[in-house]
This record gives sequence, structure tokens and C-alpha cells, in this order.
Amino acid sequence: MPIKPFQLGVFGIFVALMFNLTVAQADEFTQKDLDLWENEYQAVVKKGRQVFTDPALGTNGVVCAQCHPNAANTHPETYPKFQKQIGRVVTLGEMINFCIRNPLEGKDLALDDPKMVAMLAYIAEERRGVKLAPGKH
Repeated sequence: MPIKPFQLGVFGIFVALMFNLTVAQADEFTQKDLDLWENEYQAVVKKGRQVFTDPALGTNGVVCAQCHPNAANTHPETYPKFQKQIGRVVTLGEMINFCIRNPLEGKDLALDDPKMVAMLAYIAEERRGVKLAPGKH
């Protein structure tokens, strides 16, 4: 005799109660958690601002902020999108590396490099509240 879905559900509840199992919810966090996470995020944003203005990112003294003061004209809300300079659809991180290689004459950062993450956080924070528009030009 086949087991019906309802019977499996009842059996699952029985097993959970029998072993006193509880399932943690993904949204179970405290105000202390929120404060900690916000502070961590803001520290990374601050680091991103520092990297954005650091001539050591390249080799010729040019900094990101010279072309993009306060992350202006970076439009993170439009990525991924086609970039004519690269010839394909890219992420914002790939576009940052294009700028590091070309105007700054530096070396690419890994997309998970803390400097890259910080710059992405800084750029996104500067555009907070702007509606997402992937692919827009």
C-alpha cells in the first residue's frame, strides 16, 4: 500500500517531536546581530573609499576617484551589462579590473580580493536606493 504525502508529513512531525528537533529559521537574529553586521559592512565601505582613492592600486598615480568622484558614473545598478570596451557582458568587478589595468596601469584583483569587495561595497553604498536596472546603458 503506497504512503500518501499526508502520512509522510504526519510522520515527519512525529519524528521531530520524538527527538525534540527544532528547525532554525534563516531570519532569526537579534538587534545585536543587525548592529554587528551593519558595523562590519560600514567598515568595508570605508575601506572601499580608501582603496578608491589609493594611488597604489595602479602604477601611474591615477586613482579611481579622479574619474569617478564619490563613485560617480559607476552605475552598479546596471550590471551585469554589455561593455563596449570589453566586447561582452561583464560584471562590475570585471569593469573595475578593466579600469585598474588601463587608466591605472595596475594588476587585476581577484573578484574575492578584500580590496575588490570593499570597492564594490563602497560603489553600491554610494548608489543606495537607486532602482536595479541590469543591462541598462
